[in-house]
Amino acid sequence: MCALSHAEIVLEDSPLFSAIARVFRTPDLRRKIAFTLGIIAIYRLGAHVPTPFVDFPNVQQCLNQSGGTEGLLSLVNLFSGGALLQLSIFALGVMPYITATIIVQLLRVVIPHFETLYKEGQAGQAKLTQYTRYLTIALALLQSTTLVTVARSGQLFGSAGVPECQQLLTNDIWWAQLLMIITMTAGTGLVMWFAELVTERGVGNGMSILIFTSIAATFPGAMISILNARGVEVFLLVLAVSIVIVALVVFVEQSQRRIPVQYAKRMVGRRTYGGTNTYIPIKVNMAGVVPVIFASSLLYIPALIAQFNQPQAGQEPAPWVTWISQYLTRGDHPLYMLVYFLLIIGFAYFYVAITFNPVDVADNMKKYGGFIPGIRAGRPTAEYLDYVLTRITLPGSIYLGLIALLPLVALATVGANQNFPFGGASILIIVGVGLETVKQIDAQLQQRHYEGLLR
Repeated sequence: MCALSHAEIVLEDSPLFSAIARVFRTPDLRRKIAFTLGIIAIYRLGAHVPTPFVDFPNVQQCLNQSGGTEGLLSLVNLFSGGALLQLSIFALGVMPYITATIIVQLLRVVIPHFETLYKEGQAGQAKLTQYTRYLTIALALLQSTTLVTVARSGQLFGSAGVPECQQLLTNDIWWAQLLMIITMTAGTGLVMWFAELVTERGVGNGMSILIFTSIAATFPGAMISILNARGVEVFLLVLAVSIVIVALVVFVEQSQRRIPVQYAKRMVGRRTYGGTNTYIPIKVNMAGVVPVIFASSLLYIPALIAQFNQPQAGQEPAPWVTWISQYLTRGDHPLYMLVYFLLIIGFAYFYVAITFNPVDVADNMKKYGGFIPGIRAGRPTAEYLDYVLTRITLPGSIYLGLIALLPLVALATVGANQNFPFGGASILIIVGVGLETVKQIDAQLQQRHYEGLLR
């Protein structure tokens, strides 16, 4: 009894446990966390409910025999938490919404009306969000049609010789396929609604939380496959290396270059404004996980073209089809890795140039009387910000490329699949969403005059 009481006192005195206890003692936070966990449970349940006219036993048997798929479908399957290859009602997951968000963001550079809406504040942002929803449904229709067509053709798992993979549908008549497309599209709309509910009533960004949940759901299966394939020693080694990788990713994701900014004092009536010192935080990884998604999508295009140009039985394939199949299909080939790495670096610079405009930042600083010490306001400030951004993006892009190569290295060394959890988009999203969610809980605790989770 004394030992138990002593243990309870130690746990109560621990900063971490006391902070967690404060979270659950706060009624509002407790309700938000419970609501978020409820939405997560419903989302994971829907990921295992098959779409009508899907032969679920054949799908499961084909999954066990093939071990998954590669290329862009592997990335989509990862973001759906394995629901894509199970042809469930949430098969498309959050991928249509992610794609629509990126497209709308890129269109701000091309369409002036989108940029005007972005600068209008809350009303303009609401309009852009509405456009994103419409585009999400349109992309869901397109992607669900493609998925049903691929499943009907028996090429979903890339194993045409397995009889079960040729008969994934119990009925392939046109109205049955139409019902499957409508069901998957409705599932995407429901997932989008879940995400918005979590954002409004739960904890953290709803779409990020659902992506986090989908990726975390694949962790046990990936680790068990390594344990079964390579034994306990390799499994423990991978686990130890993974802890180091997570620590390094957290370190880099939190790293930033702080550019000091001073605001001159100005008198408005009898009041004095300005005279404060602040900074512009420029993260080492400004682009986030988007370059990895772009590079994976672009690198899948040659393999997709080669797949649709396969010869008839008894004929020799074209030389370019053979070359693509040999070098740009398997992730464990050095040429594939090199092209993937270079594409990530290029897309990192491209995305940072679109999302961070030094000229706009310099103009806003000049408008409110701000300046960087030692740098003149206006064009010299924009040039200085562009110089710093270009320099800091180089290590950030190399870091992204190395992290993205980790699943491919694991594929070639320890027999893991391309959904290896401790690398690529997986680890970036898990760490990023985890940090942002903890920061939001910390901010809400501090608003209630508590000490936060973070020290």
